[in-house]
Amino acid sequence: MVVPVPPRHDALLERVRARTTGPDLAHDLDHVLRVYAWAVRLARAAGEDPDLCGAAALVHDLVNIPKESRDRPFGGERSAVAGRELLVAAGYAPDEVDACVEAVRTSSWSRGLAPTNPVGRILQDADRLDAIGAVGAARNFACAQVMATRGSPGRFYDPADPFGEADRPLDDVRNALDHWPRKLLRLIDGFHTPAARAEAERRHAFLLAFLAELRRELEPVIAGP
Repeated sequence: MVVPVPPRHDALLERVRARTTGPDLAHDLDHVLRVYAWAVRLARAAGEDPDLCGAAALVHDLVNIPKESRDRPFGGERSAVAGRELLVAAGYAPDEVDACVEAVRTSSWSRGLAPTNPVGRILQDADRLDAIGAVGAARNFACAQVMATRGSPGRFYDPADPFGEADRPLDDVRNALDHWPRKLLRLIDGFHTPAARAEAERRHAFLLAFLAELRRELEPVIAGP
């Protein structure tokens, strides 16, 4: 059975599509659409409003601040401000706009804010699911590549300590794999809804399997000739 998409989502998506540009594959329109699909699914599973949760997902990344910028933690708040106009234009009522904007405001991992409403909990879950598993691994390396095009001295890992196990500060602008212990492997403990937690456990297991395989492949490099 195909569940119909709320009509206002179509109008909102067209506005979001026009605003989502740039070379960052980790935060492109496909990312937005994956988060949207999971937000709608998780909302239905949790008995929340899929219309509002889906709308919040569509506008959650309107302002993509480069990862290496000191302003990175404010991406959610700036996207919330930008999203208000689009939500109003798509026909959402003031209280609905407020709920979506508040959800987006608290969505950013780097800002460290807890969601304050049900829409925010669904949005955080959907967005963080897209940061782990196979797609999360792909996004991590895509983000490293786009940072390198902006002049950051990026690489996949620290050759002397690929998995961040030595006594050194983790630097996920310099080393893509440092982002795993800094964020990706920590996300498993922060999901709000049962459906998201179940999916997160499966994706987290993939991350661990990926790291185990990478360790095996890098063993001759780490051990030396």
